[in-house]
Amino acid sequence: MSLNYRAIFRTASIVYLAVFLTSCSAIASRNNTGVVVARSAQIRSSTAVVAADLLEVNRGDTVDILDSIDIPDPTDNTRKERWFRVRARDEEKAEGWIEARNIMPDEVLQKAHKLADDDKNLQAQATGQLHAGSNLRLNPDRSTNENIMMRLDSGSSFDVIGWSRVPKFKGAESTESDTAPKAGTAISGNNKKDQDDEENPEDQETTELWYKVRLSPSISPAPEGWIFGKQVELTVPSDIIYYRTGREFVAWRRLDEEATDESSATKTKDVARESRPGSWVILEKSSSKEPHKIGEPDFDRIYVLGYEKHDQDHYTAYRSPDLEGYLPLRVEGRGANKTFTIRIKDEGGQVKDVTFSLYRDDHGVMRVTPPEQMKAARRR
Repeated sequence: MSLNYRAIFRTASIVYLAVFLTSCSAIASRNNTGVVVARSAQIRSSTAVVAADLLEVNRGDTVDILDSIDIPDPTDNTRKERWFRVRARDEEKAEGWIEARNIMPDEVLQKAHKLADDDKNLQAQATGQLHAGSNLRLNPDRSTNENIMMRLDSGSSFDVIGWSRVPKFKGAESTESDTAPKAGTAISGNNKKDQDDEENPEDQETTELWYKVRLSPSISPAPEGWIFGKQVELTVPSDIIYYRTGREFVAWRRLDEEATDESSATKTKDVARESRPGSWVILEKSSSKEPHKIGEPDFDRIYVLGYEKHDQDHYTAYRSPDLEGYLPLRVEGRGANKTFTIRIKDEGGQVKDVTFSLYRDDHGVMRVTPPEQMKAARRR
């Protein structure tokens, strides 16, 4: 009998060891690294509400992700929140649990870098900032949370390098889809829907606007991503904001500085440089009460604003006829001899690149030489 017990014990030990090693291998295979995206967050002893704080980590810190678990949200039992078991890179190599929303896994970060690398030659088209907290996503899609990289704070600024209209998603979370009512506009009774439709024309939209943005490392470890357009306010430079005449500015670039591929979002913001008077190429779009459509033009007029240093005053160097134009806008060249290129739909319905040349005449006044198709459009 003793031999049988020893044999059973030896067999059980082998089975236990095999299971243990398999378990360790499974956890090890899930090992990954991640970067902290919250300004600061706590690594805790457990996922419990009363868990002890072990270590504070800050935005940009790297941690090793050892495991993950989904637990019921204490404020809403119908939802679950994900936690990561992590190991910090401090001297003690503290291990504990942290909410997954505070960490961007390396595999997600690599996708963001791939997105940025694909767009590395795109110049910034405009600048913007968030007027409310919003999710930074890998693609313009609110139907899933799997593409969320991180939550950006209200006031976060960035370069806009493009945008896209997609079919409107009606089942989105309120933080990204609803417009907060104005103070004092609470409505009761059967007329609520009709009044809502009048006060919120966006309710009639069948599409929604998304901005592709480039971000500073101080704001996001992910260098690029997509933001829901309703949360974005374009920040038109103070030098040109007063030259809007019934049309919105959708894109702009300075013409009196050397063109560069370096994003202003990756540099310390120089407010003095941005507000300093200068020459600009501006793309404008007329306002319309009609619902927006997928594939509609990005702008309908080109406005080139020159600047006379002696008189310290701006002047209109060029204003195009109405057209159907599409981004991106690209400025190239050095000194006074520059070009800017955009895409315009021709009479045959084809969208083609067209290039405008810039020069200064004998009096130092900026002049614009439009392409032949634009000359023909002006003659008609």
